[in-house]
Amino acid sequence: MVKIFTTLIILIATSFQSTAQSLFNGSSLDGWYIDVPDLELDSNLRIPFIVREGMLVSLGTPMGHLITKKEFEDYILEVEYRFPDEPGNCGVLVHASTPRMLYSLFPQSIEVQMMHGNAGDFWCIGENIEVQNMEKRRGPKENWGVTEGKERRIKNLTDDSENPLGEWNHMTIECKGDNITVWLNGDLVNEGFNATAKKGKIAIQAEGSEVEFRKIEVFPLQSK
Repeated sequence: MVKIFTTLIILIATSFQSTAQSLFNGSSLDGWYIDVPDLELDSNLRIPFIVREGMLVSLGTPMGHLITKKEFEDYILEVEYRFPDEPGNCGVLVHASTPRMLYSLFPQSIEVQMMHGNAGDFWCIGENIEVQNMEKRRGPKENWGVTEGKERRIKNLTDDSENPLGEWNHMTIECKGDNITVWLNGDLVNEGFNATAKKGKIAIQAEGSEVEFRKIEVFPLQSK
C-alpha cells in the first residue's frame, strides 16, 4: 500500500487559499444543528450528539444527523475519529441538502462511510457519483440507483487502511468540482467523479454506534 503523506503535505502547502476552518471548537456544537426525527416524537430521548472531554461524540442513538449550518464548496475536509469501545457504523456526508430525503432520515448527499471494516465506501443518497470499475464495485448496472431498494453502495479500494479498534483514524476528503477523493490514514481509498452535486452542507451521523471525533477541519481550495 502506497502512502501519500508527502503528496498531501505538498497539496496543503500549494493549493489552500486560507488557513483551516475548524468545524468543532472542542467545547460546544456551535455552527451545527441536530436533525433527529425521534426527538420530535419524544423530547425525553437523549440527544445523540454531545461534547465530552474536548471531543465531539456521536452516541449512535437515537439515529439522526449533526449538520453544519453553512454550505461548503471546493474544499478538503480533515476528520480524526475512532470507535472507542466496539466496532460500529457512522459516516461523513458531503454535499448534504434536502433533509430526510431517504427513509425519512438521511439527507440528500453523498456519504463517505466510516463503518468499521468498510471505511471509505461511497453511499449514494439521492445524489450519484461514478468510479472506475463501476460494475465490479457497485454490482450489476440495472440495480444502480440513489433511492430505497437500489444499489447505492460503491466499495472502497482497500481492505486494510483502518487502524485497530480504539486507535485514531485520519480521514481526508477532497471535494473539488464534481470529484470526491478520499484518503484514510494515508491510503487512497476512493476516488469518484461526475458527482451530481458540487456543494452542500457537511453532516455527521448517529447510526447505532458511539464514535469520537477530535478534529473536524475544512481547508478551502484555491479558486482558479
